[in-house]
Amino acid sequence: MSTPETQAHPRFAEALHTLGLDVEVRRFPDATRTAAQAATAIGCDVSEIVKSLVFAADGVPVLVLMDGSSRVDVERVREELGVGSVQRADADLVRRTTGYAIGGVPPFGHSTKTRVLADRALLNHDVVWAAAGTPHTVFAMDPKTLVSHAGGELVDVRERTA
Repeated sequence: MSTPETQAHPRFAEALHTLGLDVEVRRFPDATRTAAQAATAIGCDVSEIVKSLVFAADGVPVLVLMDGSSRVDVERVREELGVGSVQRADADLVRRTTGYAIGGVPPFGHSTKTRVLADRALLNHDVVWAAAGTPHTVFAMDPKTLVSHAGGELVDVRERTA
């Protein structure tokens, strides 16, 4: 079994250590950059993947944790935050905010303190999978614990289905 120190991004491995978490980090030879790629590699449903997405709310970064089969409704995020505009962050803002590249952003262990919104649908699963700081690494955790360690506020920000 691999240890977090040998598989995860060093910053994320340090976050796991600081939080006292002993989780298995799995590394895949092919990228798990997208929710679909991660679900295929792991062998789980795409809804069990946690997407860690950075947005700019009136220019201020906010992290949204969303299940892999859903899309973020930016209008619902805007309403939740009480801001004028919400836009998807570019790659530079994602890296400056989290310390990680798009496709490998974990739900916690970031280089800056950022407000976190976690979509309530994540709690529909016993276990969810999230990036461990690189596009090739993931870890599993129960969603309540994951949201707690991320400092997430439970909200409903998924696009509504017709």
